[in-house]
Amino acid sequence: MTQQQKAEKISKLETRLQLYYKREEEMLSGGVQSYGIGTRNATRYQTDLSAIRNAIKEMEDEISSLKSKSQRRAVGVVPRDW
Repeated sequence: MTQQQKAEKISKLETRLQLYYKREEEMLSGGVQSYGIGTRNATRYQTDLSAIRNAIKEMEDEISSLKSKSQRRAVGVVPRDW
């Protein structure tokens, strides 16, 4: 992966991460749906809060791994008999 591709991917992930933060904030500040039929009421989130938090954690981890300076490389050794 080239530096330019890495920078583009980080930029996209950071944009998505900001959207997830915004959604989490909406959910925590009263972004729920309420339904009522007669005397019965139900309240629920549009999406699962734990799913939002898991996605945030995954994106933060991926961004930090892309930004880290050290790159992992696999090296193979082939023994030769002269």
